[in-house]
Amino acid sequence: MAIRLFELAGADPARVFSPYCWRTCLALAHKGLAWESIPWRFSDRDSIAPYGSRTVPVLLDGDRAIVDSWTIAEYLERTYADRASLFGGDAARSATLLIKFWTERTLHPLLARMIVLDIVDVLDERDLAYFRESREKRLGGRLEDLVADRDRTLVTFRQALDPLRAMLAQQPFIGGESANYADYTVFGTFLWARGVSPFRLLAEDDPVFSWRDRMLGLFDGLAARSVGFAV
Repeated sequence: MAIRLFELAGADPARVFSPYCWRTCLALAHKGLAWESIPWRFSDRDSIAPYGSRTVPVLLDGDRAIVDSWTIAEYLERTYADRASLFGGDAARSATLLIKFWTERTLHPLLARMIVLDIVDVLDERDLAYFRESREKRLGGRLEDLVADRDRTLVTFRQALDPLRAMLAQQPFIGGESANYADYTVFGTFLWARGVSPFRLLAEDDPVFSWRDRMLGLFDGLAARSVGFAV
């Protein structure tokens, strides 16, 4: 049975935008594994409840269900060890864990305060009430108020990218000469933004912008071919 992946989608089922789901898609492509995408929306919780999850990604590999992007990455690395490594060894895996927490605890909160209102415009109408209520509770304010100062938030976001910018001045990818799961972890953040918002995050002369372009071209343009905004 083919690998199947539940992915968060907007009203357009081809508009998949979860940064965590993108990590898994890129990990599957890195391993050279084919998969079937199952568009999932916030109102579809019953479809993944049998697998013990309320959120996506949920990966189905035969009779096995794996939830959480990091757990999925470790599963793929272990189960398909004969294929290209996602991490490049135990030490690199540990370093990638740091990248994961930096991305989720530094970049994601800043990005949410810039694009969260734009997400409303791409959602299925069944998701609108839940999304607004849950995100306003999580972020502590009306969506309109949260993004009102996003130009200032953008300055902080770009400053937070300085360690990545310094690294990319010396090598083409976080993984070195080629991309690995550390790259996919950070890149998923930019694919989240690309999928839902026309707001420009990077200047064209930024090394992170060039890295993002290289990432868009990986795996025959897997990410570049996805539905999103050209920013």
